[in-house]
Amino acid sequence: MRFLAALALSTALTAPAIAATPEEVTKTYADLALAGYQDSLTTAQALQVAVAALIATPSDDTLRAARTAWIAARVPYQQTEAFRFGNAIVDDWEGRVNAWPLDEGLIDYVSADYGNEENALATLNVIATPTFTLSGSEIDATTITPALIAETLHEADGIEANVASGYHAIEFLLWGQDLNGTGPGAGARPYTDYLSGEGCTGGNCDRRAAYLQAATDLLVADLQEMTANWNEGGAARAAVTADPQAGLLAMLTGMGSLSYGELGGERMKLGLMLNDPEEEHDCFSDNTHNSHYYDGLGIRNVYLGSYTRVDGSTVAGPSLADLVAAADPAVDTQLKAELGASVAALQAVKDAGDNGKTFDTLIAPGNTEGEALVMAAVNALVTQTASIDRAVTALGLSKVDFEGSDSLDNPNAVFQ
Repeated sequence: MRFLAALALSTALTAPAIAATPEEVTKTYADLALAGYQDSLTTAQALQVAVAALIATPSDDTLRAARTAWIAARVPYQQTEAFRFGNAIVDDWEGRVNAWPLDEGLIDYVSADYGNEENALATLNVIATPTFTLSGSEIDATTITPALIAETLHEADGIEANVASGYHAIEFLLWGQDLNGTGPGAGARPYTDYLSGEGCTGGNCDRRAAYLQAATDLLVADLQEMTANWNEGGAARAAVTADPQAGLLAMLTGMGSLSYGELGGERMKLGLMLNDPEEEHDCFSDNTHNSHYYDGLGIRNVYLGSYTRVDGSTVAGPSLADLVAAADPAVDTQLKAELGASVAALQAVKDAGDNGKTFDTLIAPGNTEGEALVMAAVNALVTQTASIDRAVTALGLSKVDFEGSDSLDNPNAVFQ
């Protein structure tokens, strides 16, 4: 019996692994998406509780707690961004929850020198303006509700910069404008902006509280919608699992587009080229270094078929890496190494930010150390994108055009 047991163990250790199938891999992908959006929802609900506490009892402590909850909510959400590109259901929805940059004067008070000649609503300040005219129609905004934000204000007049909902609208209401340029320091909105009656700063404190509550409630509702889309029977899950080959292409499209045009280009290199903190992703809170890192981690999660949840548990299964390793081991080895290198480069940017050298200071004119850190991450993202493209070929999938960015593809156009 002992011999037979040893023989069975030896056979199990030496037998070739059963190859993953596209059906299994797309199921893992959908499971990762579901877990990521579930975590995004639960952390947004924690933010909702913190916002309610701030509104009920404004203080330095409750404002700090709400800001902490907002930053915590970004951790799982940023890891879901790799599910955006290649999935029309997610891409069409994403602008409601993570659109940026925004003309924040649409929402609340801003500095006297703020403005946008191309956007008449850039300084509307709906918090201070209970009635206004929009596209020739009189708008009654005396009661600020999620419906007012979603249906009337968000992208009003068809202008993308009129961002009225999502994480960044909430971020602005918690931090206020960052008036430090490329110098250190985030927004410094005081808790007294939420005091009702005497002591209210900024004016219209009750309406500001109503907007913050409505925007947070809307974020929770939007995340509930996307969680349902990835649950069993959900439209997003069905879209990637009904045709596994199309699902694999969606996975690689998401990885490559976020890696190259979006994160490497629009979110990192463009701001560096322009030395412009307005191009910073989390520009009010100076949390950009974290958002970039978790974007990069999310790309790697999709390839490895593994996601570590906010409670420390892991969701994992048959992965793209398994399929690519079976088709072309060299491509898999190279891509894994490059994904590790990009996460390490983004970790260096995160470490700098955690130690006070936030992204807006790294892109300051003449900051050669900052430029080197940012460009190391950009170059690593560009390098891995080429291997993501090789993985597409290795799997015999149709050619895909990843999202681009003038900052990478045509730098001269950035200054025209």
